[in-house]
Amino acid sequence: MKLILSLSIILTFTSCFQKKGTGDNNTLVHPLSGEISTLDPANSYDVISAAVVYQALEPLYQYHYLKRPYSLEPLLAKDMPRVEQNGLRYVIPIKEGIRYHDDPAFEGKPRFVKAQDFITQIKRLAFIPNASNGWWLFDGKIKGINEFRDKVGSDLNKLYTTPIEGLKAKDDNTLVIDLSEPYPQMTVALAMSFTAPVPIEVVKKYDNKLSNIMVGTGPFMLEKWNRLSGLTLVKNPNYHESYYPSQGDRLAHSRGMLKDAGKRLPFLEKIEFKIMKESQTRWLNFLAKKVHILKNIPKDNYQNAVTPQGSLSQDLRKKGIQLQAFPTLTYWWLSFNMDDSIFSKNKYLRLAVAHAFDFDRHIELFTNKIGQRANSIYPPGVPGYNPNSILPYKYDLKKAKEFLKKAGYPEGKGLPTISFDVRGTSAQNRQLGEYLKSQMEKVGIPIKVNTNTFPDFLEKAKKGELEFWQDGWTLDYPDAQNVLQLLLRKNFVPGPNVTYYHNPKFEKLFDELKFLPEGERKWEVMKKMENVVNEDLPWIMQYYSRNYVLFHGNLKNFRHSDLIYNNMKYLKIE
Repeated sequence: MKLILSLSIILTFTSCFQKKGTGDNNTLVHPLSGEISTLDPANSYDVISAAVVYQALEPLYQYHYLKRPYSLEPLLAKDMPRVEQNGLRYVIPIKEGIRYHDDPAFEGKPRFVKAQDFITQIKRLAFIPNASNGWWLFDGKIKGINEFRDKVGSDLNKLYTTPIEGLKAKDDNTLVIDLSEPYPQMTVALAMSFTAPVPIEVVKKYDNKLSNIMVGTGPFMLEKWNRLSGLTLVKNPNYHESYYPSQGDRLAHSRGMLKDAGKRLPFLEKIEFKIMKESQTRWLNFLAKKVHILKNIPKDNYQNAVTPQGSLSQDLRKKGIQLQAFPTLTYWWLSFNMDDSIFSKNKYLRLAVAHAFDFDRHIELFTNKIGQRANSIYPPGVPGYNPNSILPYKYDLKKAKEFLKKAGYPEGKGLPTISFDVRGTSAQNRQLGEYLKSQMEKVGIPIKVNTNTFPDFLEKAKKGELEFWQDGWTLDYPDAQNVLQLLLRKNFVPGPNVTYYHNPKFEKLFDELKFLPEGERKWEVMKKMENVVNEDLPWIMQYYSRNYVLFHGNLKNFRHSDLIYNNMKYLKIE
């Protein structure tokens, strides 16, 4: 799912959970490493906004909290879809009596979920003025959705009145989706916040401007939002019946995570998201018990937190702090603008950059040696990933200089200054920019580092204004398609292809791959597609993230996951 951020600005605030015997004692305080870009499910596509949006908005399906491998289960749906007509029709029963958060749009009356609300939101994904990051999910897949997109154009009234051939509300509690081609990932798409239902009354009330509005069915609802400091969610008093899971995998059992089995959700009364861009600020507030969770240990504090064997230090153990270490579905690379930049038609220049970058030193400096050096465009965890794959570049200054000469810029002579945009204003982002600049200057490539807030970075990406930058992705689901769709022509921005890469051979192979089940044939096609990408070099792969998460012992039921964002309803403070 998801564009990723780094870390910057110092905030101090009063502890919410040191107070005993007060209402605040049941408040989760969660740090965010940057600003919340939007609350609109049509455009919430980064890990920061997802941390917030998934607590208030609910799609039809969710991942089981305690099972691995990941397993989908009904959320707003009454059951898993009934698939008919050789995979071309999905019939989805919807639970009755699911009430939305109260909102002025409903004029004081309770409003319950209807099948039409899901259709309204999918229309919003297709509506051109929304420039939805989620359009790629259904582009060309639902019958008539592209015709709807073209016919409606920018006319908001037509959005309300124009039907989509392949979307029907058989009744208030039955949604029927007809596809133009089989789409094995359909159920996964219906588990993403992009597809959370939105009532037409809300769209009309706010003139389709929902970036500051969250009217959902989730366990928590919006109380207040300050873009500079953070956001507060409070418990939804009308939350539908939902219970802590009674089953889990071996790890869940070993951690005693089934003690609350069968209890009504949610447990928390309030969630306070605090913006703390600097990693040191988050660290100090965590140690002071002013936040419950720390997802990235600052490099300067890493040795004091984790032993050389990868376990929690004795000092932190004494403070009641716990550690979870895990591989992630997040990975990072350097991206080139392949449409309109000095890189777009000069592969030798891209090769010069690829050979001038010291990958191992970067991992050491910016991940505490936790990151795993990338060897493929696919991350581990994706079926078909080959641990023996080798990328066609490595750190080699001599080769970098040779490629720079072949590019027409011997020793950098005549090469215009290249803009490198960073993803935030934190010290770590600035340090990354300076590190890359120093690396490139060793071979004569001049770099100007541009600092952005994270929302500004995303806006530049949407407008195609980036030339050279670090990019990253957290998989929405563990499938090669979720990687490869980042490079499809039809997914040019506002879709996820911010690189503007396009290759007809790659597109043709993707058309074959999308219908293939997991197995040798699919993996062969994956390798062919990787070879095309490596030959064209729109990306320079850096590393796969691995992570250590710290949390205080009074926070119960915590289990980190890159796929499960609606986890806070399961959390409990004792």
